[in-house]
Amino acid sequence: MTPSVTNIKRVGGSLALDFANSIDWRLSDAPHDWLTGYGDLLAWARAAGCIRAAEKTALAKLARGRGRDADKAFAQAIDLREAIDRIGRAVAQSIKPEAEDLATLNGALGNCPPRSRLDFSRGEFSWQTPEPSLETPLWPVAWAAADLLASPERDRIKVCAGEDCGWLFLDRSRNAARRWCSMADCGNRDKARRFYARHRGA
Repeated sequence: MTPSVTNIKRVGGSLALDFANSIDWRLSDAPHDWLTGYGDLLAWARAAGCIRAAEKTALAKLARGRGRDADKAFAQAIDLREAIDRIGRAVAQSIKPEAEDLATLNGALGNCPPRSRLDFSRGEFSWQTPEPSLETPLWPVAWAAADLLASPERDRIKVCAGEDCGWLFLDRSRNAARRWCSMADCGNRDKARRFYARHRGA
């Protein structure tokens, strides 16, 4: 399968952490950002279940007619993503998050509609919200970030130990010993690197 914004691995264990992980190899000298414009944001949001297919179509049409507003919404999305990433790293290191990052998250929450009623349509539950706006894809992300940080699961946030990876994930292992975002990727790479180093030394 050809890698694309719609099939980024979602291994964070939380929608908010998966959004923060929409940059591959974040800690490397050449990170790859999958979100380069509002269209990418819509594609990611649909693949992650933030919006329905009909909402994606409506928002794409709205963005075409309001390009400047779409660019603004995308900039807000990136600001939110980076704030979530920095807050997650702070929590993982048991240090206090920056006030500016909390303000960014709280600003996004303040722009969200109230979650007061569930809707069920075409086999899916979702929060009933007003007519779609260009910020609609950000609402579930902001809710997920706040719900995670206000829950005991925040203590399970970790940063992948894989070289140059930097992805965030929830360690739900029984003994809290998980080190990598994915054993199939960073875990295997780390094992292969250590195996090579041992044999080279021998």
